[in-house]
Amino acid sequence: MSTEANATKTSSPSTDAGAVQYELSDGIATIRIDDGKRNALSPAILTSLYAALDRAEKDRAIVILTGRVGVFSAGFHLGVLRGGNPARALGMLRKGYRLPARLLSFPYPVVVACNGHCFAMGAFLLLSADHAIGTAGDFQIAVNEVAIGLPMPRVGAAMLAHRLSPAVYQRTVTVAAHSTPEQAKDAGFFDELAAPEDLEATARARAESFKALDMPAHRISKRRIRGGLIRRLRFSLPLDLFDAVLVGLRGARKGRKKNGVS
Repeated sequence: MSTEANATKTSSPSTDAGAVQYELSDGIATIRIDDGKRNALSPAILTSLYAALDRAEKDRAIVILTGRVGVFSAGFHLGVLRGGNPARALGMLRKGYRLPARLLSFPYPVVVACNGHCFAMGAFLLLSADHAIGTAGDFQIAVNEVAIGLPMPRVGAAMLAHRLSPAVYQRTVTVAAHSTPEQAKDAGFFDELAAPEDLEATARARAESFKALDMPAHRISKRRIRGGLIRRLRFSLPLDLFDAVLVGLRGARKGRKKNGVS
C-alpha cells in the first residue's frame, strides 16, 4: 500500500463534532477519540466513528482505535441518557450497541490502544478488537452498569463472555468489579500492556506486523469464528432497546411518586 497521510479534524477536540480524528499512513488508519474530557460516546461521536470505519474500509486499512491521554472512553454519554429526550437516548444506544458487531466483522485487523481508564460501552469496544493493548498505570477497567442503576445489556454480556475468564465475567457483570490494567490483562481484556509513552509505538508495531497476513483469509476466518456472536449481538439489540425503554418508564414513575404525582 502506498504511503499517505490524511488527517481529518473539523473542529476543536472539545466539541463532539471534531472529537473523532482520522489519519491514514502507509495502510494503517488511526482513529482517535478525543473530546477533551472523558471521551463519552455521544450520538455525534458514534456517528463519526461509523464514518471513520467506513473510510478505513474504503482505504483497505488496518485500524488502530485509540483515545486521549489517560482515558479510552467512559462509555455512553450519561447526559444524553438522562437528558429527557428518549428518542435521542435510544438512538445513541442503538448506534452504540451496533458498533461491536461492526468492529468484530471489520475486514482488516483492528488494534485497540487503550490509553487509560475504560468503562462500560468503552469496554465493549475494547473487547471487539483483534488485538487489545492496555496502558500500564493507575487506571481502572470496569463495566459499571449495575452500579449506576442499569441492567447489564445483552450486547454487553455477550462481549464480556467473548473474551473474559468465567470468574471475572461473573464479577464484572454482577458486582461491577473494577480491574487494574494488570488484572484486566490476566482476565482477557488486554493481550498486552505498554507503558504510556510506548502505547502508540506498540500499537503501530502490532499493526505493521499484521500487514503480513493474507487479508481475504483474515476476513473469512474472523467472520467464521465470530458468526454466532455477531448474530447474537444483532438479535439482542432490539431486546436491549426495549429494556432501556422499560428502565426509562420506571424512572419516570419514581420521579412522579417522589413529586407526589400518581
